[in-house]
Amino acid sequence: MTTMHVDRVGSGPFPRGGLIALAGRAIGAVPPPAQVLAGIISVQVGAALAKQLFGALGSVGTVALRLFFAAVVLLVVWRPSFRLGRPAWTVVIGYGLVLGAMNLCFYLALAKIPLGVAVTIEFIGPLAVALLGSRRLLDGLWALLAAGGVVLLTEGRGDLHLAGILFALGAAVCWASYILLSAALGRHTDDGGGLALGMALAALMVAPVGIADSGTALLEPWVLAVGLGVALLSSVIPYSLELEALRRIPPRVFGVLMSLEPAVAALVGLIVLGEILGPVQWVAVLLVVAASAGATRTAGGAAT
Repeated sequence: MTTMHVDRVGSGPFPRGGLIALAGRAIGAVPPPAQVLAGIISVQVGAALAKQLFGALGSVGTVALRLFFAAVVLLVVWRPSFRLGRPAWTVVIGYGLVLGAMNLCFYLALAKIPLGVAVTIEFIGPLAVALLGSRRLLDGLWALLAAGGVVLLTEGRGDLHLAGILFALGAAVCWASYILLSAALGRHTDDGGGLALGMALAALMVAPVGIADSGTALLEPWVLAVGLGVALLSSVIPYSLELEALRRIPPRVFGVLMSLEPAVAALVGLIVLGEILGPVQWVAVLLVVAASAGATRTAGGAAT
């Protein structure tokens, strides 16, 4: 299975130099499973922090701010070349559009439904990619298990907003497309340059809508500070942690660890946001986690 969030895919090592080299050595001292878990927690805390901005900016303004800061950080770190051939630019543009749409759908879902529910539904996207084309009976079982989890999730409590569920499903479709485009991006660009350019395009795509929706509220100092924190928690920190972990553990093991993400999202939603899931919804989350872990574990090491 692939890496499991919106901007955590790269095709080369994290750049080393100065403070980055020092940070890399510190990260390298941490056991790989702890690195992966820390990355998952960082992403979900970043999402919870972003949700705190909704009252001031709305979901669209928050997406715009988050993508802007993520793009700035990645462009500074990777310093990508703009001299790309037409096939490479085609992939980068498609990647950026999908990345922007995925973030937008996910944050619109967060405005309507709990974090744990949104992430669990969104997780169907990468799970579908992992099972795509398989004809094994066991993989059919994982698919049914995940489908059962989503059904329980939507039926387990009556106050889930339909629009939030639909936005989360849209994010799942975008996530699946993002994974497939990430593989093409790795073939056509070097290191993290394609990632940085794609993030910049995603930011340019969402920024006009975010500015129109939020206006001058985007320039409030505390809003800018929180937006930068969201970008770091959701992009730079987990990205570097996972790249280090992937150097030391097989992709299959990495994928199994990443399958914990829906459960971690539900816990972060409970602790940080006070979002309480019912017993049936917790069972649903664990079903999706089990399906993802099982599909990854039986994939025979074919993960990207």
